[in-house]
Amino acid sequence: MMELLTSPQLFWIPLAQIIGVNIVLSGDNAVVIALAARSLPPAQQKKAIVWGSGAAIIMRIVLTLTAVALLTMPYLKLVGSALLLWIGIQLINADDEGENVESSSNLAAAIKTILIADLVMSLDNVIAVAAAAKGSFVLLMIGLAISIPLVIFGATMLLRLMERFPIIITIGAALLGYVSGEMAVTDPAVHHWINENFASLHHILPGSFAVLVVVVGKVLYKRKMAAAALSEEKC
Repeated sequence: MMELLTSPQLFWIPLAQIIGVNIVLSGDNAVVIALAARSLPPAQQKKAIVWGSGAAIIMRIVLTLTAVALLTMPYLKLVGSALLLWIGIQLINADDEGENVESSSNLAAAIKTILIADLVMSLDNVIAVAAAAKGSFVLLMIGLAISIPLVIFGATMLLRLMERFPIIITIGAALLGYVSGEMAVTDPAVHHWINENFASLHHILPGSFAVLVVVVGKVLYKRKMAAAALSEEKC
């Protein structure tokens, strides 16, 4: 354990990545919880947040442990890497997901909405945290522990920060690209070949993927905005 704590490469750098991933990706989950419960009476709002968040956290633990087991299989890290690239690009290019979340007028329906939304939206967080943890159970549990208060209490703070400092979204997307690159070069199917023939790829690919995510995301976002402006002009 002490060896882990004294190693930046094994502990502190992955921990920083996990914190960054959680800050960026847990915000959407927190927003979903708030939106799903907003039509409930005040007393039931608290219950919906507590029960919905609790169930969502249990589900996230199961998903995370499953992801870690799966990521030890050949080629699945490559698939996960591609998924993280897509998630990072969509983070920059995304529409406001909250607009599609329906509020619920009763407690059971609100919790159901929270669980369904969290199942879909937690996959990105789970894959990113599992990748950044690099197989460390300690880091995995720390990542889960960090995500709990962010999901329950972090919605307003994160939204205000992202609205005030949009660069946080870009940095978060780049971080996902970086983790994606690290994930790709450590896939069991290719990492031995890379170590023997192209070891520098361990340093080149993560940075390249970080840049790729930001560039592609920005290009797609500008195209989307241009298309929307053109559509408004025609109307």
